[in-house]
Amino acid sequence: MDTPHKGLDITTAKSSRLDQVDFDNLVFGKYYADHMMICDYKDGAWQTPQIMPYGPMEMEPSAKVFHYGQAVFEGMKAFKDADDKVWLFRPEDNFNRINISSKRMAIPEFPKEYFFDALNTLLKLDSEWIKKGDGNSLYIRPFAIGTEYGVSASPSNEYKFIIICCPAKAYYSTPVKVLISDHYSRSADGGVGYAKAAGNYGASFYPTNLAKEKGYQQVIWTDANTHEYLEEAGTMNVFFRIGDKLITAPTSDRILDGVTRKSIIDLAKHEGIDVEVRRIKVGEIVEAAKNNTLKEIFGTGTAATIAQISGFEQDGTFYDLPEVENPYNVKLKKMLQDIQYNRAQDPFDWRYAVETK
Repeated sequence: MDTPHKGLDITTAKSSRLDQVDFDNLVFGKYYADHMMICDYKDGAWQTPQIMPYGPMEMEPSAKVFHYGQAVFEGMKAFKDADDKVWLFRPEDNFNRINISSKRMAIPEFPKEYFFDALNTLLKLDSEWIKKGDGNSLYIRPFAIGTEYGVSASPSNEYKFIIICCPAKAYYSTPVKVLISDHYSRSADGGVGYAKAAGNYGASFYPTNLAKEKGYQQVIWTDANTHEYLEEAGTMNVFFRIGDKLITAPTSDRILDGVTRKSIIDLAKHEGIDVEVRRIKVGEIVEAAKNNTLKEIFGTGTAATIAQISGFEQDGTFYDLPEVENPYNVKLKKMLQDIQYNRAQDPFDWRYAVETK
């Protein structure tokens, strides 16, 4: 039955696909929850959002997203605590960032009320897709695309804002090895590197595949001008521990303002860890690896949470990282997840309670 609710039009699925999913052996992004949200932009305004069963949709072959890449997205997670309460983590940051990304890609900004009404409704309908326990979550993918048909090189006049969800476990279950890029770049000054624009990620696949052919899981990107400065690790922000100091690059036109990155900086400072946010030269990290002061490298992101990096290659030489006692990445990951799963106090007010009853 179609019923209006909180400004949403809701059509519920006739049956659930939960029994088709092996939650013990999840492949990231293979299975999707029963419902999704679609909201159309036309005639200069966002229309009434629709909650409907997850499934295919029709689009014109000439839709502008296919030709000019007008597409942005976000990554979020919902967590379930021991009492079956559902929580989001810093969702307002994700909402603000998708609108920042949208503005850069000439996509109309999405209304806050629609965004949070849709999120709460989807998570209420599909709360059984959120499993309890460490590493378990429901990954949430909001995205916006240009849908007006026509191949003229101009912004679309019509868009779709969509939210889909998929059950997830830890993205990286073991430490990863990375290759420091000395040729390809993720982004450039004045570009769209700070936005979660789809094209940023599409352009990264080829150099990442080259790294995988050499036995590495990811690339650490360097600046486009000189390739002297370290910026991001694959789809993650990246942190370096030299001695007892934690260092990460500042955000800029080229570097994403990661929600997990900001959280790790705040947690580290809260624990009295010395944190520096500054530009980092490749040569500094290589020298630290040679003199054994480089203790840890790890990436941070919504999908990965914290991914430990066990070693890196630069200019044909591989550098193994040592095993250290009480590593920062393990401690900070536990602190972060304890907040996300409602197992610890949240001094930063990051948790957002979802009403599912």
